Amino acid sequence: MAINIKLAALMAKKQISLTELAEKIGITQANLSILKTGKGRAIRFSTLEAICKVLKCQPGDILEFEK
Repeated sequence: MAINIKLAALMAKKQISLTELAEKIGITQANLSILKTGKGRAIRFSTLEAICKVLKCQPGDILEFEK
């Protein structure tokens, strides 16, 4: 079982760069990159909420459960 991160595809669809999104949500580019590549082990709800606000999406647009 795994949680897949679909942030890269969503960012491409919304035409927003890593730098721009990191600035808007208030985290470092390095931390956002870790989330984007799926290498992170956790995400704060406040970070997820900020991403959803900026990208105008739902958490399910970013996270996907795979059996």
